[in-house]
Amino acid sequence: MEMELISKKELLDEKNISYGQLYRWKRKNLIPEEWFIRKSTFTGQETFFPREKILARIDKIQDMKENLSLDDLAEVFSPNVNEMAFTPEQMVASGFISEPAFNFFIEQRQFTGQYTFEDIIQVYLVDQLLGAGDISQEEAKLLLELLKGKDQLLKSKPCEIVFTRKFGVSSCVLVTNQESLFFEETTRVVKRIAFGTISEQLKSKLMGGEKHD
Repeated sequence: MEMELISKKELLDEKNISYGQLYRWKRKNLIPEEWFIRKSTFTGQETFFPREKILARIDKIQDMKENLSLDDLAEVFSPNVNEMAFTPEQMVASGFISEPAFNFFIEQRQFTGQYTFEDIIQVYLVDQLLGAGDISQEEAKLLLELLKGKDQLLKSKPCEIVFTRKFGVSSCVLVTNQESLFFEETTRVVKRIAFGTISEQLKSKLMGGEKHD
């Protein structure tokens, strides 16, 4: 699963944005510094980006900038999870997460303490994956077990969750700072999710940047 790149020129042309817009968004921390990849080409040094990530990010910026300021967008895209005054119960009442997903989380974690924002993200993630039929309940249990006790890691590093199946057996792994993953031919990648993307989705909902169903 080698990362596909897009050149800066191709990006500006495809998204119909200017050089100035791109670098303003960079200065505002809407686009991470590490996504600007300098590579040698036959014409000299050129800037490239991880294609899938940058296209999705620019789509989000363009969709959300009418409702949120650039500073608010920077908060949405920030990898640093802040403390938002929303409990899962409030989110169920508001329709951001479903009651079955909330109850599933409580049952699996036997949860009685206070919720961190990472807990709420995990409820939201399980809700999205189960609701879309991407994973089974057994795979959701694997996910919650995998993420248990990893709040600091999820806060401090870009993380991806990868679901695989081989001969009907499911696996779930957490990958940090990884651009490319390679599996043997008999292993099928079922789902690959950037934890930061899920965090962005949830924060944008809570800040009013998205409408919930």
